[in-house]
Amino acid sequence: MKIFILSMGCAKNTADSEHLTALLLAAGHEIQDDVMKAEAVIINTCGFILDAVKENIDAILDLEELKISGKIKKLIVLGCLVNRYEKDLKKEFSNVDLFARSEDWEKIIKFLGGEFNQNCKEISPALDKRFWSRYLKVSEGCNTLCSYCAIPSIRGRLKSVPLKTLIDEALMLCAAGAKELCLVGQDLTVYGADFNDENINLKTLIHELDRQLPKGTWIRLLYLHPNRVNEELIDFLMSHEKVLHYLDIPIQHADPEILKAMNRPCPDGHLEKIFKYIRCCDNLFTLRTTIMTGFPGETQENFEKVLDLLSEVEFDHLGVFPYSREEGTPAAKLKKRVSKKTAEQRCSEVLNLQSEIAGERSSLFDGREIEILVEKIDRQDGELVVAGRSFRDAPDVDGLVIAGFDETRKKIKSGDFVRVKIESSLENDLFGKVID
Repeated sequence: MKIFILSMGCAKNTADSEHLTALLLAAGHEIQDDVMKAEAVIINTCGFILDAVKENIDAILDLEELKISGKIKKLIVLGCLVNRYEKDLKKEFSNVDLFARSEDWEKIIKFLGGEFNQNCKEISPALDKRFWSRYLKVSEGCNTLCSYCAIPSIRGRLKSVPLKTLIDEALMLCAAGAKELCLVGQDLTVYGADFNDENINLKTLIHELDRQLPKGTWIRLLYLHPNRVNEELIDFLMSHEKVLHYLDIPIQHADPEILKAMNRPCPDGHLEKIFKYIRCCDNLFTLRTTIMTGFPGETQENFEKVLDLLSEVEFDHLGVFPYSREEGTPAAKLKKRVSKKTAEQRCSEVLNLQSEIAGERSSLFDGREIEILVEKIDRQDGELVVAGRSFRDAPDVDGLVIAGFDETRKKIKSGDFVRVKIESSLENDLFGKVID
């Protein structure tokens, strides 16, 4: 059967969708990159916050129209939205043929036909055709239980992927052309904590990947809880050649009172200490974080501490979003609500400040040489240019490096590493010329 997969939400969902792709291929199905060429559509949903729920519902409605009009024969809804709202979805979407919870691969394969191979070792092509940058999901679920977060109720508690399985998958991804592996999980710092084996943890995983992956492979770490990032871990990461000097550490807030209410209590001065240490080790080290505004009880004074910390740390990249009241979470019961208008206004203040900071951080690379992984090649004003990402840019969320090159001297293709001399910079993007 010809199948189109629509993957919504985060990088962890992308990793799940690609795993499902491999199982479908092994079962004899064909994967299409155009929904209009498919007989069946699978939408892998996100149900993390209210805005995501609305976006996913709209996508399901659009796909239902294709089913009703006869343009597709089968429609399957999979993932977090089903985990969270399965009964309601079944009542509202009568044209959906199958609802499946996250990682219920066998149910989908059996419904579509073909043999389900639980031990399938196939590595699927990347859904976005970017085979040189792949996600390696190291765990599922979470034990941290932040008061605002519905993930534990949607995805369950921490379940780490066995070390050997991860190493085998990483090696197969590289054999299939991957030059960059982005490690994802709700919190990488607790990898292996559920194994009851002190010899298996994030450090073990990083060491083995660094030792066994091909020379030159990039290892990028996404999503580390700040409380479990310390000087020892930073030194360890910096001592491994393939690990990029890039960390995504979502702090969510800076005020001790708010962090405590979020069930993310942080030792006094810890955030300032770890980020200062990182920058002392390498001033060009790239830091990404996430900020939440409008958490219940957040006063202007609480919020000012966020702005102060951002000014002090100078994150290279930042995401910010207003608090979303999620049913079933402890924070949903808190009083002293902050108005949506105030929360959004504070988001704007964060973004305005970050715009200045990001511009200053990018300007540090003016005149420097930097290695990039080429994403695509285009022609602008008669000149060939490459668009790629450096160590400081994670796929899809950060900036790009745009560089012109002389096609008579060098042939470049997507997935190549090239060196670029930076000539100018903007808030998130760098511009220059290919030199090697």
